Amino acid sequence: MTSLLQTLSCADDYDPESLPVDRARELILDLTGAVSGHERVLVRQALDRVLAEDVISPIDVPAHDNSAMDGWAVRFGDLAASDENAAETRLKNIGTAFAGKAFAARVGAGETVRIMTGAILPQDADCVVIQEVARVEGDVVVIPPGQQREQNTRRAGEDLQAGKPAIAAGKKLRPAEIGIIASLGIGEVTVRRRVRVALFSTGDELCSIGTPLASGQVYDSNRYTLWGMLTRLGCEVIDMGVVKDNPVALEAAFRQAADSSDAIITSGGVSVGEADFIKQLMARLGEVAFWKIAMKPGRPMAFGRIQPDGPERPGAWLFGLPGNPVAVMVTFYQFVRPAILKLAGVDPVPPFPEFPARCTEAMKKSRGRTEFQRGILFQENGEWCVRPTGAQGSGVLRSMAEADCFIVLEHEREKVGAGDTVNVQLMNGLV
Repeated sequence: MTSLLQTLSCADDYDPESLPVDRARELILDLTGAVSGHERVLVRQALDRVLAEDVISPIDVPAHDNSAMDGWAVRFGDLAASDENAAETRLKNIGTAFAGKAFAARVGAGETVRIMTGAILPQDADCVVIQEVARVEGDVVVIPPGQQREQNTRRAGEDLQAGKPAIAAGKKLRPAEIGIIASLGIGEVTVRRRVRVALFSTGDELCSIGTPLASGQVYDSNRYTLWGMLTRLGCEVIDMGVVKDNPVALEAAFRQAADSSDAIITSGGVSVGEADFIKQLMARLGEVAFWKIAMKPGRPMAFGRIQPDGPERPGAWLFGLPGNPVAVMVTFYQFVRPAILKLAGVDPVPPFPEFPARCTEAMKKSRGRTEFQRGILFQENGEWCVRPTGAQGSGVLRSMAEADCFIVLEHEREKVGAGDTVNVQLMNGLV
């Protein structure tokens, strides 16, 4: 297996001690690839799974030429000119076409058929006039001028054609895709297996829920937010608990995680303190691609690969996240989430949608790093506006709970004045 460092040495602007956010995300996506392994599941079990094989349509959808509206099926050639100043056309009503049952007779010259939405177009009819514009006089239907050929009709196969892909492999199946599969009469699909992610927190100060806090201890919340974010992505989560700041214990945890998962996520232990062992263990048990990103919060974030038994084994990708709760969530969404989607086989990995909004409050900002402030969107006089949630410290998890967007302050940007335009990333769909 090619060394990470050999690959990265050829990359432009590679600086393991201070990578820009966009470059770090790009490198992670370049290095990672989809996990192997497929399974067949029932359609109702396929929601949010990633399609492993193209779904080929066995039928045309729709199966027949049919009406898109309630109205009158006519032969366009019988109608007066499409010029709105032309005369009306008078046609004889010869029956009704209902959905689910073909009309038995053909439409002859000067004739029309009452037709319901979804009903098969009668033979020789090629146009549907909506009922709201027609006038009925006994068994005669009066059609105004201005109609168009094939209006209000749906042609066989115009949605999906038999023998052609209906949904491409790599698609994450949403309710619309589930509906398409069901519309084809397909009961099972082949999906990629779930990504297996092992996670643990590090630090002697961490205490598990249900245990009284000793002096200097805090409850470990990071494993719970990480579990929630990974579960939302459809991962198989292996929670390994809290691992103390002990090299032997940490090495054992890394080896166990690498044997059972595709990716490992740790929180804490990646800064420059004397008791922070993650980076050193990563280098000994595998490779460290980079360990600092020019961002706030989340500057100390390590990325690499753990291969304790040598390069012939696949090992697991490692994301060493900071210990502060907000930094954990920000780095997860900016780097881990797209990588998990790539591992899951989503193709292409969706970009982060951003749009401009007017910031109603001033914010401090230093050039040379990207900052992700937590914000609240609202409308004012028809304009999208955003304001920070308040205290923006990386330990203030409430700022994430109250926010509905990230305010993205770009790498080269400096302070923001009240009224300035900023870019925002919606959290809806992320959190």
